[in-house]
Amino acid sequence: MPLETVPLFREDAYRRECDATILAVNDRGGIILDQTVFYAASGGQASDTGVLLLNGMSLPIGAAIYGESKSEIVHVPALPEGLPAPGMAVRAEIDWDRRHAHMRMHTALHLLCALIPFAVTGGAIGAEESRLDFDISESDAVDKDHLTERLNALVAGDHPVTTRWISAAELADNPGLVRTMSVKPPTGGGRVRLVAIGADGSVDLQPCGGTHVRATGEIGRVLVTKIEKKGRQNRRIRLAFAAAE
Repeated sequence: MPLETVPLFREDAYRRECDATILAVNDRGGIILDQTVFYAASGGQASDTGVLLLNGMSLPIGAAIYGESKSEIVHVPALPEGLPAPGMAVRAEIDWDRRHAHMRMHTALHLLCALIPFAVTGGAIGAEESRLDFDISESDAVDKDHLTERLNALVAGDHPVTTRWISAAELADNPGLVRTMSVKPPTGGGRVRLVAIGADGSVDLQPCGGTHVRATGEIGRVLVTKIEKKGRQNRRIRLAFAAAE
């Protein structure tokens, strides 16, 4: 029977630490906790890094991933030595600067989705640069500078970012909510988490299991750094934070 890790980040992306109990250490040295603040890599968003504190020691965690099932999150130590044992109490602490950059980037990509009316074919979310790939044809040109201007207008609008849950059946009845062609939205437990930007999702509304800021103003200025052709009907749009003035 698979183990279960409570994903605290899903309800509160601003939570930086938590107390937890080790449920298991797998044969590769991965540590499974009963609950965690570590975001596990999925949906194009990179995982959190950080430390587990136990018995006066600090164990660096280089990645967090899902285990054999989506119900367990495995914390991968950066070093294989000195692994703890099941049943031990730990404090899990994430690298907040990295997490917050991911939150800002992920929310910015939702704004990009709101401005590009085409299906998403892929993407990657990092702390310094991110990208989304869109199913855009040759005839549908996208101007980099104009897109940057429109993105920053949405950022400056300081629109609220909220989440709510709907049933998998409700999502099936509203297929237009799903913007991605290659990544299916998480549907654990028969329900789906929606991320809404603007009042009632007036700016953007789509299923997403990632971490986001509370309002678009927290993103800061962004730049569309490059638009690349990646096939006859695929355009890759790269995004970065603007340099601080």
